[in-house]
Amino acid sequence: MDNQVLWKEEYNIGVDIIDHEHQKLFQMINRLFALRAENKKNPRAYQEGIAFIKEHAMSHFENEELYMKSIGYKGLKMHQRLHRGFREDTLPALEEELLREDYSPSAVDHFLGVCTGWLIGHTLTEDQAITGEKMSKWLGLLPDEEVKAMEMVIVCLIQDMFQLEAKLVSDAYGGERFGKGIYYRLIYSAGDVDKQWEIVLVFEEKLLVNTVGKIMGISSDKLDVMLINASRYVAKQFVWWVMQHFPSFKLYEMKQENLLTYDKFKEVFTKKKPQVSFLFATGAGYFSYCVIAPHLLEEGIGVSIGADNAMAEIERYLIKRERTIKPKILVVDDSVMIRQGMKNLLSKDYDVNVARSGMAAIRAITLDKPDLVMLDYEMPVCDGMHTLEMLRSEEEYADVPVIFLTGRGDPESVKKVLDLKPEGYMLKYLKPTEIKNRIDEYFNRKRLQDRAAGNLH
Repeated sequence: MDNQVLWKEEYNIGVDIIDHEHQKLFQMINRLFALRAENKKNPRAYQEGIAFIKEHAMSHFENEELYMKSIGYKGLKMHQRLHRGFREDTLPALEEELLREDYSPSAVDHFLGVCTGWLIGHTLTEDQAITGEKMSKWLGLLPDEEVKAMEMVIVCLIQDMFQLEAKLVSDAYGGERFGKGIYYRLIYSAGDVDKQWEIVLVFEEKLLVNTVGKIMGISSDKLDVMLINASRYVAKQFVWWVMQHFPSFKLYEMKQENLLTYDKFKEVFTKKKPQVSFLFATGAGYFSYCVIAPHLLEEGIGVSIGADNAMAEIERYLIKRERTIKPKILVVDDSVMIRQGMKNLLSKDYDVNVARSGMAAIRAITLDKPDLVMLDYEMPVCDGMHTLEMLRSEEEYADVPVIFLTGRGDPESVKKVLDLKPEGYMLKYLKPTEIKNRIDEYFNRKRLQDRAAGNLH
């Protein structure tokens, strides 16, 4: 890996406050490169560097967004989304990997590679777009609700197929290299070239070895012809399941598949703007899922509304919206098996989100207030009782209904939390059908109460 990243004149966008901050970020990246080149395993130095990048990125992003607001930049919302993704998803995931891997050379390489690739790519495309020098490459993304739905499908599939808990690192992955990658492209068509799907899956090599390789009983940690072929067919099945989310995809057939070099992947990625571009961490390696299908933007817009059809279309929209809105449940448990099991059990009738700790639950609730929280009683660091105490202390969230999901049903445990007014207790060892029935009963009772109070029609 190169031991420095040179600042080039072309990176300047002509706005002093932005250009100056970019140069500072490049300088810190280069300090970390220097440490890596000297093969110095110095966690404290890396921690200081990461802290600087995080702190500097936050203040820089804020200043950059203020400047965009001041000039009325039309791409502000998308730019804010990219900043937020890097700050809240990408950097924390990379930092978590460094700690988990004890600052191993591969973890450091991954951190530097992603940060450098993101910074260069963002500076040369999105930041240049602020001044009108270039067009943003994220103008053609699918609507947020479609992107979120696909993300949830992929996370569930990774859990079901490989027994791995995937975590979104970025929903605007820019094609940066991560580890030794396998780049696999599939093209689907229904006869209309203008409406084809081009899907690229990127697997970190060790992910295939740790999943498909282990299933096949391969003891080697290297890829071979047999493992690549097996991985191709697993990937095709994976894509098929994901794309069932789009009803129109059922009309398509696979017409072409390719294994790409990284350079060819970047060429495809640069020339054709993706509508979906995810990067996931799985704990066993990184995985990216990219979709290039511009026709989806047209198909997803819906019927054009005019003076002659406005009332009818709005009525249809409201009816459809009412039918598709599901009650939101947050499942909080430190066990991935419980979280995934509850998600599988409830997802058909409820919009299920999960959190693996009390603090993660508080963050999730503040971002998207649920209609019910299923809260584990016993968790490390911040247990269920402490989590509920924090929730009840905030006026805005004090009324969020909470049911304890626990293995403990003793009177003493129940008595401790009565003052916090939970909706009830539910034992983990109940049959899944009984758990589902009790949750259905809760929401049915809630609907009746709301109707009686005049909150529902």
